[in-house]
Amino acid sequence: MAKGKSESWEWMKALVIALLIAAGIRYFLFAPIVVDGESMMPTLQNGDRMIVNKVSYDIGEPKRFDIVVFNAPEGKDYIKRIIGLPGDEIEYKDDTLYVNGKKVPEPYLKAYKESNQNGNLTYDFQLSEQIGTQTVPKGHIFVMGDNRQHSKDSRNIGAVQMDAIIGKANVVFWPVAHFNVLE
Repeated sequence: MAKGKSESWEWMKALVIALLIAAGIRYFLFAPIVVDGESMMPTLQNGDRMIVNKVSYDIGEPKRFDIVVFNAPEGKDYIKRIIGLPGDEIEYKDDTLYVNGKKVPEPYLKAYKESNQNGNLTYDFQLSEQIGTQTVPKGHIFVMGDNRQHSKDSRNIGAVQMDAIIGKANVVFWPVAHFNVLE
């Protein structure tokens, strides 16, 4: 009888440890998130389930065109693409991105631009018109959704503080037909 009780106790300890490890991974390293809305189409679809890497920016810096999840001012989590890094001057002119005065291609928008019947995908603007400064402030990023005509992003909410970033979107895992490792 003591052996059965001891074995049960060992199983309970193993289960508790496994749950603690799983909770630690979920809380500190990776988190599942569901895309809510169409602002990142065609890259991400409404209802896509993805994994967000919470430690990527603890060990590295954000890069232009990373897809990030962040706490938005309205208390919601947004998924957007980084367009501007601290110190960058951002301008859109004739549906073309200019960073620090240089034309920067956006290959992830190519198919969307080709299928767009409504003129330019991204309206012309200068950063100062959107956030009130010529450059992205230190400790901030400028983000936009890929569905430029239907996205609430830094053009509306301003530059995003680095501290608000939850993590980098890495993998779309559901539905299986949308499986994709994001670059």
